[in-house]
Amino acid sequence: MSQVFSAVEKVSVHGGHSGQFCHHASDSLEEVIRAYVAEGFSWVGITEHMAPLSDALRYPDEVEDDLGADYLLDRFRTYFSECRSLKQKYAGKIEIYTAFETETYEGSSAYVHKLVEELKPDYLVGSVHHVNGFCIDYDQANFDAAVKASGSLEQLYRDYFDAQFEMLQELEPSVVGHFDLIRKFDPDYLNTLGKAGVWERVERNLDFVSECGLILDFNLRGFDKATEQYPSMPVLEAALELDIDVVPGDDSHGVNSVGRNYERGIEILSDLGANLDWPRPALIIYN
Repeated sequence: MSQVFSAVEKVSVHGGHSGQFCHHASDSLEEVIRAYVAEGFSWVGITEHMAPLSDALRYPDEVEDDLGADYLLDRFRTYFSECRSLKQKYAGKIEIYTAFETETYEGSSAYVHKLVEELKPDYLVGSVHHVNGFCIDYDQANFDAAVKASGSLEQLYRDYFDAQFEMLQELEPSVVGHFDLIRKFDPDYLNTLGKAGVWERVERNLDFVSECGLILDFNLRGFDKATEQYPSMPVLEAALELDIDVVPGDDSHGVNSVGRNYERGIEILSDLGANLDWPRPALIIYN
C-alpha cells in the first residue's frame, strides 16, 4: 500500500477550517496552510463555513459566546481577503482555492447566491448541517431534538436527504460535502440507511450528483467522528457504480487534523478500484 500511497497526489477538496475564522476550529489560517505545505499537498480547497443568515441560525458554540450574525459575516468577509493573500504568499509551494461551505435551511439558497455575488468564491461545497432548524451534527442533544421534531429517526433521515436534494438542485455545488453526515449520532446507521424510504432518497441524490458531474467529498474526518469516512461504504459503493468522482477532503479544523487519516482513506479507495487521479472542482465562472 505504501507504494500506491506515495504515487497518489495529496489534495483536499474540503478543508482548511481554522480557529481564526471558525469558532469550533483551532490555529490561524496561515498555520493551517503551512501544515498543508509541510504535509506535501499539491492543492487544497480552503472551504470555510459561510456566515449564518441570522442569529437564530448560529452554531450552539457561537450562541454561547455571543457571536452575532453581523460579526460572523464581517469575519467571513475577512476570511476571503486573508485566504487570497495567503494564496499569493504561498504560490509555488501549494495551489490554494478560496471556497466556502454552504449551510442548508430556509432562506439559505438566496443568501448563498448573495454571498457568491459579493465574494466570488472559486467553488462551493454544498453541505447540510441543519434539518428543520436543528443542528444535526453538533451534539447528541441537538440530534435528539431533530429526531423529535421529525417524528422518528427514519423520518429525520428522509428530511435530511430531501433538504440535501433541494440544495443540490438550487446550488449545484462543485463538491458535495460529507454526503451522509446525518448518521453521525446514529450507531445503527447502516440499518437506517437501508430503510426503503431512506435508500431511495440516497439513490435519487446520487443520480443527481452523477448527472451534474459533481464531486463527492471523501470526507476523512468521519474516521474520527463516526467510525468510517463519509460517505459510508454502501453509499460509496453506489456512488462508484455511477462513476461519480470521489476526492479526498480532510475537513481539517486546525493543524493537528491536516491530512489526518489520508493513507487509510487511499487504501479504501484503492481496494474499491476508485479513480485516484483526482479531478479538480469546477470553478465558478464570473462575467
